[in-house]
Amino acid sequence: MPKKYTQEQFWKLYEKLPQELKDALFAEETGNNISEICKRNKVEENLEEIVDYVGQVLVGVLPPEDFQETIEKELNLEKEVAKKTAHEINRFIFYPVKPVLEQLYGMEITPSEKPAEMKEPSSAEATGDKEKPPTPSEKDAYRESIE
Repeated sequence: MPKKYTQEQFWKLYEKLPQELKDALFAEETGNNISEICKRNKVEENLEEIVDYVGQVLVGVLPPEDFQETIEKELNLEKEVAKKTAHEINRFIFYPVKPVLEQLYGMEITPSEKPAEMKEPSSAEATGDKEKPPTPSEKDAYRESIE
């Protein structure tokens, strides 16, 4: 369970934040985005708590990778709803300030979903040899001559 901070403790943390995070914390766009995300995911009744958790991430007390798990457990949300809500908040709120958050938390922030498996490079790719694309045998009717 995330630790609850008093208003005084919150303002002390806020004073130490980089300007970009201060701006994001109280931006009208941030509030509008959170509100729209809650409406889309039908969790409007948890809006106040979600705003609080987003604020905790932005001031540096709740790591972004713990955000989904926190809203799922603390707000008793279904896993899929929490996942979708957290994904959208990551995309619209945390991603624009990702470099500053990484600096604040002292680590690289990775997306909550793992990327698709990458294929093994072929021997030509591994050695750096690149195959040339095939040259069309016919004259290209859409290409203008340069003469």
